Amino acid sequence: MALIKGRRFLIRVCVGLAVSVFAASCGSSALAPNRSESRPETPAQTVELTVSAAASLQDALEAIAPEFHAAYPDIEISYNFGASGALQQQIEQGAPADIFFSAAAKQIDMLAEKGLILKDSRQDLLTNSLVLIAPVQSQLAVTDIAQLKDAEIGVVAVGEFRSVPAGQYAEQVFTKLNLLEPLQSKLVFSNNVRGVLAAVESGNADVGMVYATDAALSERVKVLATASASTHQPIVYPIAVVSDSPNPEAAKTFIAFLQTPAAQTQFKDFGFGVVDP
Repeated sequence: MALIKGRRFLIRVCVGLAVSVFAASCGSSALAPNRSESRPETPAQTVELTVSAAASLQDALEAIAPEFHAAYPDIEISYNFGASGALQQQIEQGAPADIFFSAAAKQIDMLAEKGLILKDSRQDLLTNSLVLIAPVQSQLAVTDIAQLKDAEIGVVAVGEFRSVPAGQYAEQVFTKLNLLEPLQSKLVFSNNVRGVLAAVESGNADVGMVYATDAALSERVKVLATASASTHQPIVYPIAVVSDSPNPEAAKTFIAFLQTPAAQTQFKDFGFGVVDP
């Protein structure tokens, strides 16, 4: 009898231990998932880049954006277009920007002096030319910019001399050709080159100075003359990563993509010259 009771006690102890082990096992599995089980992959985090770019680049960059996104779906591009001088000031004042794509070296030089761009990221990407345009229906008989001195015109549209690179180049041309003083009272200023184009398109200006790439976009204007390269500084478009960018590697990836054959073809289609890497 004692033996039977002993066996029953032993059975109860074994059963109790088994229950305790099972409960502990269930409790631990509730707290920590089985590492051997397959888990869904964590989706890659999307990086958002803000590109502050000269207004004259708008059409070309917007055309390139889908190609870049197809190659790098985890990098989203947001453009901020405007006059290079205004964009430079925004960056100096702390406006968010990962990349600065200027229509002239001056603006990037000024940011570099203040340590606001990554020096090893700077590249000269594109070139352009400056042209004199008039409304397509204009009867103005001008084939050389120097002829503006004696031409019967009332309004000459240009970019702001201080902040718009196209305006700065126009000022250099007018100075070189001794036109600045004769045209002074006729000048009407715009805060970006697209504003100059719009003024001529609408007929609010008799002529205007814009980039060749801007003139090529409009069927409402015609090119009267092209400024000689000897009358202004070289028109070069530099690009660089802003030093405060939270995503400098992604920004460098975008700049490298703009130097690929596919992107360069797009730029050429819009009339830009391409600087060899």
